[in-house]
Amino acid sequence: MNGRRPDWLLIADARQRILDAVAPLDVETVALLDVAGRTLARDVTSPIDQPPWDNSAMDGYAVRAVDVQGATAASPRTLQLIESVAAGAFPSRPVGAGEAIRVMTGAPMPEGADGVIRVEHTRLSGDRVAVLDDADAGRNLRRRGEDLVRGTTVLAAGTVVRAGEAGVLATVGCTPVPVYQKARVGILSTGDELADLDAFDEVLAGRRIVNSNTYALAAAVHAVGGIAVPLGIARDTVASLEAHLTPALDLDALVTTAGASVGEHDVVKDALERLNMRTHFWRVKIRPGSPFSFGSIARSGRPALPVFGLPGNPVSAVVTFEILVKPALRRMQGRLAVHTRTFRVRAAERIRSPAGLVRFLRVQLEWSGDEWLARLTGEQGSGILTSVARADALLIMPIDEDTLEAGETALAVPLASADDAQTAAGF
Repeated sequence: MNGRRPDWLLIADARQRILDAVAPLDVETVALLDVAGRTLARDVTSPIDQPPWDNSAMDGYAVRAVDVQGATAASPRTLQLIESVAAGAFPSRPVGAGEAIRVMTGAPMPEGADGVIRVEHTRLSGDRVAVLDDADAGRNLRRRGEDLVRGTTVLAAGTVVRAGEAGVLATVGCTPVPVYQKARVGILSTGDELADLDAFDEVLAGRRIVNSNTYALAAAVHAVGGIAVPLGIARDTVASLEAHLTPALDLDALVTTAGASVGEHDVVKDALERLNMRTHFWRVKIRPGSPFSFGSIARSGRPALPVFGLPGNPVSAVVTFEILVKPALRRMQGRLAVHTRTFRVRAAERIRSPAGLVRFLRVQLEWSGDEWLARLTGEQGSGILTSVARADALLIMPIDEDTLEAGETALAVPLASADDAQTAAGF
């Protein structure tokens, strides 16, 4: 890349080029209890109707609607109780004219009945039940197959398994579950100035700065469902870089930090080129993080290794991962929807930022009435990592705008959190 002019791609173009260069990983099967957060690799069809029979949605009395119409407390309709059916049992006889069968929630509906009168609308006396309200006539039953119909696709390939999907998989007996493999992502930090945590005394002595990028990006990889593989810190020599990069050739993706600006002293590009990396582009119209690069290394008998070159500044690394790397990892893990859903916020203060690039500003959110108010977390420098730690979202400033007035709205990208609770209910 030496001497090459920067591509300066728009974000949409950069993301599309990345997505065009990656493909879903291989398929594996996992136990149903381990499937949360994974992406289905095959359509799932139901071998059963669910419910398998018409059943009661209430504890009450299965009746014929015609027998209870017009019932009131002052003028009840009295029926003969002929049987009681618990959940898990089956009725032994149909309901005839003037008859009722006691049913529990989930119990199969007896033949002839077309509704369930809830217990609180009745009065029992021996084997006679008085219906005091006809509001339940023809109601409170679940029809066979109203949830799942035998032979139909109930979950499509590309679906991410959450609680509801896991329940559906159990309902149709799908175990083990075919899913796409997790992406194993190598993370390599580079720079003579860096020290890892086992050498923190050098940081305390003021001789080095700590390697925070590996830990921030490992957390980001885990949050998107991948497996982070730390590759250590490579020094600013081709030999050191090659030694640290070689293990990445067996992984599914590689993320490097620093050495992305392709300047004279950035040897990362030289080491990668010795591994036959093809550079797809470098530099994107994004702030922070414009010196971002993307390439791939061809491998015999398997897909090319995608290589994401992130800037070394901590905020730039986190933001470019969120905007440019995360969609690719989602695609590799089989997801159909790969872009984080944005939402609209209202500025709680006047926000200024130089135009010319799309800026992602770190903001805290406050729920007010029926909307989110956004306020900057403080100074927005690309080295101020605490601006990300305090942030709930990234507010998007369009490329040609330099001011967002208080009260104006903008789009924002939510930042993943292990605990997304809020102090006040938003509904």
